[in-house]
Amino acid sequence: MNYQFYKYEGCGNDFVIIDDRINKLELSTETITNLCDRRFGIGADGLLLLRSTPDYDFRMVYFNSDGSRATMCGNGARCLSAFAHKMGSLKTTGSFIADDGPHTAEIIYIEDTETQVAISMKDASPDQYTSDYLFINTGTPHYVLFVDDIKTADVISIGKKIRYNPEFAPVGTNVNFVQISPEGIIVRTYEKGVEDETLACGTGVTASAMAASLKTGSTSIPVKVMGGNLHVSFNKKDNTFTNVILTGPARLVYTGEITI
Repeated sequence: MNYQFYKYEGCGNDFVIIDDRINKLELSTETITNLCDRRFGIGADGLLLLRSTPDYDFRMVYFNSDGSRATMCGNGARCLSAFAHKMGSLKTTGSFIADDGPHTAEIIYIEDTETQVAISMKDASPDQYTSDYLFINTGTPHYVLFVDDIKTADVISIGKKIRYNPEFAPVGTNVNFVQISPEGIIVRTYEKGVEDETLACGTGVTASAMAASLKTGSTSIPVKVMGGNLHVSFNKKDNTFTNVILTGPARLVYTGEITI
């Protein structure tokens, strides 16, 4: 059967989006991995389904490029919110639900194919915290490691070791490398499910901003990633983060049709 798809990216974190507001599309793990394959498919870090639900403007369903279902993806949520707005399911502000719970979305502005979107992230508090690292769940589990020089960080080998550490089994963890800068923070992320470094990770950026806040006290943090710029803000009390907002771009790259 032929389906129209939409290719979106948020700071280089790219996604295949399919309109499934009739809530009937079932995709196998093999199909998802094929669609996300950069040589034999469309190519993406993950796949998003836009679904309908009675209590929210839309439902977000997210799959990693290896076909595994993930509870949340911050960049994906911004892209899906922009798509939902394009399709008429989301007005300027609204709400959606993902596997990690409810979220709000706000369309800040639209310029050509790019939409600036702010989404709420779940409240969070660290499971583990030292002066060197933090482990926290911001919708998905994240390990945050501070480094002196982000450019020389061995993201792949160190990230893979921590991701598969038995301490985090069976789910595993994403791994973020963070350098504090005068302007905010610089972040690189090894993503589980993609099993590689990605150009941006929304939940990882959120976790990294929280970790930096525990060091600096700041609650409004500009973030530079390999694929662009994001912003994270929150309220903080007793190491608990609430009213968490992730803001950044979502861009429609192209549309197409594929047989599934």
